[in-house]
Amino acid sequence: MRISELSSRSGVSTASIKYYTREGLLPAGERTGYNQTEYTDAHLQRLRLIRSLIDVGGLPVAAVARVLTAVDTPELPLGEVLGVAQHALPQAIAPPSAQAVQRAEAFVAEHGWHVHDGNPGLRAVAGVLDGWAGVGREDLVSVLPAYARAADIVAAADVDAVSAGIRAAAEGGDRDSAAQTVVVGTVLGDQLLAGLRRIAQEHAATQRYGLNPPTDRSTP
Repeated sequence: MRISELSSRSGVSTASIKYYTREGLLPAGERTGYNQTEYTDAHLQRLRLIRSLIDVGGLPVAAVARVLTAVDTPELPLGEVLGVAQHALPQAIAPPSAQAVQRAEAFVAEHGWHVHDGNPGLRAVAGVLDGWAGVGREDLVSVLPAYARAADIVAAADVDAVSAGIRAAAEGGDRDSAAQTVVVGTVLGDQLLAGLRRIAQEHAATQRYGLNPPTDRSTP
């Protein structure tokens, strides 16, 4: 297909397609003549992945490039692809305090989790602990065990999906598909969890307190 058709089918402007190609996110099409380039359905699928990571996952282009490089590196183990995807997720600008990091590490050890020191989740948890302390709500630390139990369930589901991809790749399947499962599950999974949490919060509040659904105030 020509770039105009690729743009129409993907919903991505031709200027963005060319930009993604220059930045290495999208493989170049096949030159078939002067000022003529042909693209395939693989380019279409790649564009949809790029836009999902940007539009839904909220990743900047530079982070998408790092993630896709990991996907495109056949010798990179899927566990390392997971690490790249985790580090690509948006993080708080201000670094957490050393005390909060120590508290986060202590909680992780107490819960029985084993992770490396550079796991970005440690910084995220520590940042929340600092935030609670800053507003005088350290009592909210009491929710951590329940949140950790929920995280265990979600993590098990994530690993099950990745394991299915690994088995498929080992049986002659597409390794790139397994790597994409890791990336999409990690990046879009954060948004999925946030959405499900909002839904569950309203349901739980309604069940417990008989509250009416809130009015949508997103528009005047």
